[in-house]
Order: sequence, then C-alpha cells, then structure tokens
Amino acid sequence: MTLRRLGLSASLSALAFGLMASPVVNGPARADEGMWTFDNFPIAAVNEKYGSSIDQAFLDRLRETAVRLQGCSASLVSPEGLVLTNHHCVISCVQDLSTPENDYVQAGWMPASREEERQCPGQTAEILTEITDVTDRILGAGEGLEGQAFTQARATEQQAIQQENCGDDPKLTCQVISFYRGGRYALYKFRKYEDVRLAFAPEFQAAFFGGDPDNFNFPRYALDGAFLRLYEDGQPVATPTHLTWNAEAPAEGDLTLVAGNPGSTSRLLTISQLETLRDQQIPISQLQRSELRGRLIAYSNTSEEAKRVALDPLFGIENSYKVFVGQQAALTDEAFMATKREQEADLRARVAADPALQQRIGDPWSELEQVQQASEELYLPYRQLESAAGGGSTLYAYAKAIVRASKERAKPEGERRPGYSDAAIAALGSRLQTEVPISADLEELYLAFWLSKTREWLTVDNPQVKAMLGAESPEALAERLATGTRLADPVFRAQALDMTPEQLQASGDPLLQFVLANDDAAREVGGQWDERVSAPTARAAERVAQARFAAYGDQLYPDATFSLRLSYGAVQGWEYRGVTVPHSTQIGGLYERATGSEPFNLAPMWAAAEDRVNKDVVFDYVTTNDIIGGNSGSPVINAAGEVIGAAFDGNIHSLGGAFGYDGTLNRTVVVSTAAITEALRNVYNQPRLLEELGVE
Repeated sequence: MTLRRLGLSASLSALAFGLMASPVVNGPARADEGMWTFDNFPIAAVNEKYGSSIDQAFLDRLRETAVRLQGCSASLVSPEGLVLTNHHCVISCVQDLSTPENDYVQAGWMPASREEERQCPGQTAEILTEITDVTDRILGAGEGLEGQAFTQARATEQQAIQQENCGDDPKLTCQVISFYRGGRYALYKFRKYEDVRLAFAPEFQAAFFGGDPDNFNFPRYALDGAFLRLYEDGQPVATPTHLTWNAEAPAEGDLTLVAGNPGSTSRLLTISQLETLRDQQIPISQLQRSELRGRLIAYSNTSEEAKRVALDPLFGIENSYKVFVGQQAALTDEAFMATKREQEADLRARVAADPALQQRIGDPWSELEQVQQASEELYLPYRQLESAAGGGSTLYAYAKAIVRASKERAKPEGERRPGYSDAAIAALGSRLQTEVPISADLEELYLAFWLSKTREWLTVDNPQVKAMLGAESPEALAERLATGTRLADPVFRAQALDMTPEQLQASGDPLLQFVLANDDAAREVGGQWDERVSAPTARAAERVAQARFAAYGDQLYPDATFSLRLSYGAVQGWEYRGVTVPHSTQIGGLYERATGSEPFNLAPMWAAAEDRVNKDVVFDYVTTNDIIGGNSGSPVINAAGEVIGAAFDGNIHSLGGAFGYDGTLNRTVVVSTAAITEALRNVYNQPRLLEELGVE
C-alpha cells in the first residue's frame, strides 16, 4: 500500500481543493524540498540551516536501519529484528491472519510472546547495503537502437548487472534503478528477509480513527503504527545497528529526517507529459476507480463477512481516489501550470543559449510532444488489455505470471524477455507457493468489473473484446473463471508453473485457458506501447535530464522511484486562508473528537483506557518533510539519530506533491513515538515491547 493520506481539520475540508502551490522544481531545490539519495544528500546545507552535525557516518547508520517493505517503508528499532511501520502497511497481513471467528483487524493483533508472532504471507523486508553507479553500462546498451530493440537492450543489460551482483542468492535483491528520468542509473543491492512476522497491531479503528472523512486532513488522532519482526532460520534476526527509541515528542522547529522509499513523483515531466496525465490518463483511471469503489461498497453492505473482507480493498481504493483528485486539482490549477511552463521555458532558453549544448541535446521537448500523440492513441487498449488487465484480481495475476513464465522458459535463457531468467522464475515459484487467503466473491467482482469496463471503453466491436467475451456476458464469464479455476490452491500453482503452454491448455483450468487465449494480443499492445511510447520517452527524457544537469549542476534530487531516500525538515504547522493549523495534537483531543458513530467512534480498548492515559501526550504532529506515497512507515528521526515517529500521511496540500513541493503548505503527518509508547503502556498493556524498546 502507498502512503495513506490523512491530514487538516474538518473546518478546513471545504478549502481542500483550493489553489495549489507553485513550487520551483526544475531548478536547484530550495527550502526543505527534496527526496535525496543517500549518496547525494545536502549535508552542509542541512547542518547550516538547522545547526546539526550530520556526517556521512550518520547517514550510513540511518541507511542500515531503513527497511523497504512491499509498497511501504519501515525501520529497525531493536537489536532483535523489531521493525516499526504503519498499521496500514500491515493491515493486509492482519486481514490474512484473521478469520470470521477471529477478526484481528477489528480487535488488534497483540501476541503475548514471540512464539505467537505469525508470518505475514508474501511480505518481504529489504535493507540497502550498496549503491553502485552503472550509468555508462545502461546508456551504452541502448546506443544507436530504437523502439523495442532499445527497450530490450536496456532491460537485458539491467538484468545482466543484477545477475552479476546477486546471482541466485535468495538472501539478496539487486535492482538497477533509473534516476533523473534516465539521466543516471545505479545498482541498489539489498539484504532480503522473507520471514517477516507480525509482532503488534492496534485495532483498525484506533489506527484509522476518522476514516475517509478525515483522510488528508489535520488535526489528526490516528495511532497508525505497528511492529513487525524479521526472522531467519526460524529465529529473530540480530540487528545490532538500529534506531534508538525516543519516547518524547519533538518541539516545534526541531529538525526531522525521514528515511524511506517514496514511490513515484512526476516533478521532472515536461508540460506535454503533464497535459497527457491531466487530460487523459488520470480522468479515465478516476472514472473506473470511482465505479469500482461503488461496487465494493455495495458488496460490503451485503453481510458482516463481506464488510470484513472488503475493508482493506475499499480502504485502498478510497485512498487512491482521493490522491488522484488532488493531483488533478494541481494539474488544472492555472497558476500551478503557468509556473511549470515558466520553468520549462527557462530551461529551454538556457539550452538555446549554449550552441554546443543545443547540438548535443537537440529538441527532446518536441519529441515528447509527438510521443503524446501515440500515447493518446494507445493508452486505452494498453491499459485495459495489459497494464490494468484483471482489474485487481489476484487469481488473474497468478495466471498471467504462470502463462508468461511457461512461454519464456521454452526459449534459451539468453533469448528470453527480461525478468524471465531461471533465477527469476524460481523466485516466482517461491511466491506462488505462499499461502494467501483469497476471496472468491472479490475475485469475481474484480474480473466482472474489468471485463465490463474493457467492453465499454474499447467497444463491443473491438476484436480483442470479441475474443475475450465470445458469446458470454462479462458477469457470466467472470463467474465461470473465478469459480472454476484451481489457482487459489498454492500446490496447483506450483504444479502449473512447471507446465508447458500445451499442458496448461490441457489442464482444463478456465482461467489459465482464458489467459493463454488472450495473452498474445495483450503482449502485442504492450509491444506497441514500448515501441511508440516507452522507448522514445526514455531517449528524450535522458536528454532533458542532461540539459538540467548542464543548467543547474548537481543541486538536484531525482524523482521518486520507490528507492531509499532521505528528506529533511522541521516540526511546523501552517496557515491557509487565514486559518492557523497547529503542529501537533494531544491524546485528549481524541476523546473530544469522538462522537460514538462511525468513523468517529472510539476503539473499545481506548474507550476503556480513558482514565488511565495521559491526555497531554502528543498524538500526531506535522513536519515540512517532502514525502510521497511509499513513504508510509518511514521513521522520523531527530538530530541525534533517534526515532521520534512514523510518517503515515501528508496534508491536503501535499497531494499535488507528485508534481511539486511548497514548503509553506506541504506537510508530512506523523504518529509520535510518544503516543505509541503511551498506548503500549496504558491501553494495550505490552510490557514486553516496552522493555525491548528500552522504555522504562
């Protein structure tokens, strides 16, 4: 799950989508802007501004304590593998461990001993150990090539680099990551842990008090924290390098550092690329997202069990919908776009003023404008048949992975598409064997929705739509596929992965047969997208990046790529349209805000603990740190290198942070270690965890 955006008071909700900021993002970073890589962090600037004494050794220690989860961030906080993250980063695990008889989402997960800690299905944890520049190798691999040949050569070289450095070692992950839209490439090497167990999670209502109405609003009263533990060979992992727990809340103005894995930003896109997002891609996705939200709500109202099963998917789609509402608001704000145009014009003028640079760079902006025409033509079929195929169905994702691995395995390894080496297929097999609860009802809902929207958007007469549906309705086909497949069984998934395409067809599994019948068309449109959109975009974006380096030097941070970054800022509230928003909330405010009705009802254990808790303890606070989705669970660290909270959100203004940063308004929302400590002590009675955290 990406960063869950919660933040600003109910009184400010009407102001939520007012004027967006006009950040400077093309030139050198200013204020507390930037999601910096650990090998290019502005140490001197931060020390000068905040009077801190950060050095490279300090950064190396932070890097060794930062943990990357599936879609989230986290940190080591004890010598025995204990990991702090957000509750919303583990809710899928809590739901997987739950049953109709034992709903740990509602009741919380609070094991009395380590022996009761349970493994989170499919969860992995990675800690970055090395960063190596590989720019020359990647750029050289695609030199002189175009279209799919260019994309294939680059991908093959990336895979070769990863294989050279990690081999088939299951304890390592190697990832070649693009920075500055292709201006730089680096190999990130991680230590990987596949046995990640749930050590503590509060009730959902405590973690998400206020629900969707409070989403992206502040003041906030959410205990969005949880603990995992890393295991290896059945034992907790020894982690002598870890963050020290500080149970005191920071003061306004204090320096805060956030180490995490921001997922994706688009601050370096050109105007033509932003306009494509604004005019086509976001609106289409939002229309479908909105309808799927309605279907999930309708399903969740059918029974208590349906409500339980749909809780996490509905939470995720409501969050995503609101995120893209904010992004669209930024892209339709005239002042915001005018500033972006001015920034682009400035960069292009600098290139034009340097004949040698202009000869080397050419006119990538015009090239990207031409690419947008191809993108407009291909986006719908690419989205419906390839990138969003299956509509979120887990079973469809399994079938697609198995079919494609089967096809590629039939080729010599050197001729396969990137991502299908023997080692990669073996890793896929390991994932497929993981026992994961799957709701047949939701699978049918997702498939029916996807098939109906594909027919609607591509039209009834589209050849691929005809091939998929035949004489069946989307609903009837979805029911047949979801109820007839055996892919919910991990044993069968493992068997299927070893089959040839002919054996898959003969297996009689309707979902595998469906994917087999339609995979060539999906791959064809994916190939067209690579040929006409991805490859020319990559080539042009590299030259835009070169222009930025030439114009602004190394005072740049790259767009987010779900790779480890460090941002800096301070504890600070903000003012908007005459309303001053404080920098923190206290536990007492939770009880004042509670109404007894969802979603402002108190979690039962908090209601019972009202006379025991210290209502003056800081609950949540906001900082000027620059973050985005993927930073969920990131440790918030003080100048002494101690953990003082976990980032779980941004305020309403930060939704435009995908495209720019404004230090006067953008805020990170943090659950304080002070509140977590108070909850462990006086709400949940967890002396075991308190002792491990070093809290008296």
